[in-house]
Amino acid sequence: MKIWYQSMSRATAWGGYHAFLTAHLEKIKDPGTEIEVHGVTKLGGVADQYRYLEYLGAIEVMENVQTAMRRGFDAFLIGNIGDPGLRECKEIANFPVLGLCETSCHMASMMGANFSFVALNEKYLPTVVENVRRYGLQSRLAGTGRMKLDRLLNMKEGYSDPAVAGQICGEFLVAANRLVDDGAEVVIAAGGVAMALLEKQGVHEVRPGVPILNGVTALVKMGEMAVRTAKLTGGLFTSKRLQYAPPGGDQIEEIRKYYGDVYPSVVSK
Repeated sequence: MKIWYQSMSRATAWGGYHAFLTAHLEKIKDPGTEIEVHGVTKLGGVADQYRYLEYLGAIEVMENVQTAMRRGFDAFLIGNIGDPGLRECKEIANFPVLGLCETSCHMASMMGANFSFVALNEKYLPTVVENVRRYGLQSRLAGTGRMKLDRLLNMKEGYSDPAVAGQICGEFLVAANRLVDDGAEVVIAAGGVAMALLEKQGVHEVRPGVPILNGVTALVKMGEMAVRTAKLTGGLFTSKRLQYAPPGGDQIEEIRKYYGDVYPSVVSK
């Protein structure tokens, strides 16, 4: 099984994050699973809490899912809490495509009767709440909190400086405990870099009995499950009816004339 893990961070800008992420994925994957970690290389990769910048990064994600198909990967995982390009990639791909936010929301709903998010900063909150609504899980969202990481790159120091890591994790736990006091049963850090840093520090509970969902781990395990489920049930995982239906073979050549070599799985008639 080959899985493409798409980070929205630029490896050269994030210090030790990508090295830790790669090592963590290697540790948690099943025997026989191969995971390639890819960051953003063309534009951005440092401030995707802004919608315009997320949009620019999503273009590379959509290009990469087509590259993954041509290279024979079995699944494509978008490791960013905004799920940039998720719907578009599901429309493009003929294999499972999973997003960090969508997967985390559904997994948390199985872990508790409700869940809450701690966003990295105030700007991220609307995106996360919109995603929860899109996934039909608004009734399960107990609340949201935030940290004060307006400059996301401040987190990179946590991968080399234990004092900074402790400070960031401590700030997360303060916000998380407020949410638990208000009734949250499961808490999710709204950011892949923060999820990985909590893992690095061994922080898995807000307090005894209240789990912190590691969305990165959940995304990989759900990705492996999706691939196996598809193989056991005829090969199809994502519905190609309406929402994620690509163009038909009767019009694909005309579309490619104007858009380029898109939708690689569609065969012209």
